Amino acid sequence: MKQVVLITGVLGGIGSATAELFHNNGWSVVGVDCGEVSDQVGGVDFYIRADVSDPLAWESIANQLSGRIENLNAIVNNAAIQVCKPLVETTPEEWDRVMAVNVRSVYLAVRQLYPFMQQQGGAIVNVSSVHAIATSANIAAYAASKGAMLALTRALAIELAGDQIRVNAVLPGAVETPMLYAGLSRGHLQGEGVAELVEQLGSKHVIGRVGQPGEIAEAIYFLADGGRSGFMTGQSLVVDGGATARLSTE
Repeated sequence: MKQVVLITGVLGGIGSATAELFHNNGWSVVGVDCGEVSDQVGGVDFYIRADVSDPLAWESIANQLSGRIENLNAIVNNAAIQVCKPLVETTPEEWDRVMAVNVRSVYLAVRQLYPFMQQQGGAIVNVSSVHAIATSANIAAYAASKGAMLALTRALAIELAGDQIRVNAVLPGAVETPMLYAGLSRGHLQGEGVAELVEQLGSKHVIGRVGQPGEIAEAIYFLADGGRSGFMTGQSLVVDGGATARLSTE
């Protein structure tokens, strides 16, 4: 029987790369995103269009899965949005939306999908961010949401251990995705054009470049696969090209 993984934010850069990797390793992939698609999504066996911040949407997801799968072996909570502006200019509605998509969605996913994992155990991988441990100006709501995700990861690891459900987090650094491009205007870089800005950002890393979605997907797969990471739970795996290893004063 194929193992089954559910991935939120599956249409994004990291989400799509993760779906392809799981699919290529023989998993059945359920993809969830708010985007409308007219054709089959690469690497996804069953696509569900849903707003992951909505409790009713998760009830619908659970109902759709109940007639399609018996067990769920892994959940990858990858859906996220960011607001790039000073905190004092961030509206309460923007703040709440970031928290709802980035954090509440994890709670809702676990609450609704726990019955699919309870009997045989499995893994939950939360895609946080290096902004949870080291951040910058004009991205406070996003940083706060990703920090909350880390605390939730530890709490869930403790609560679900009795059911043999492991819970870990991946903390990506700068990865070449649409979200990265959208955040290039925060004023932390100087340059002409997207390519120059991305190159400048990459030069700030110990490795000398930004990451690729597939590299984050490999870390997610490692944490989801019990054969590779069966003795890990409640942990945070940083994948950031060495960005947080270097002192900011250097």
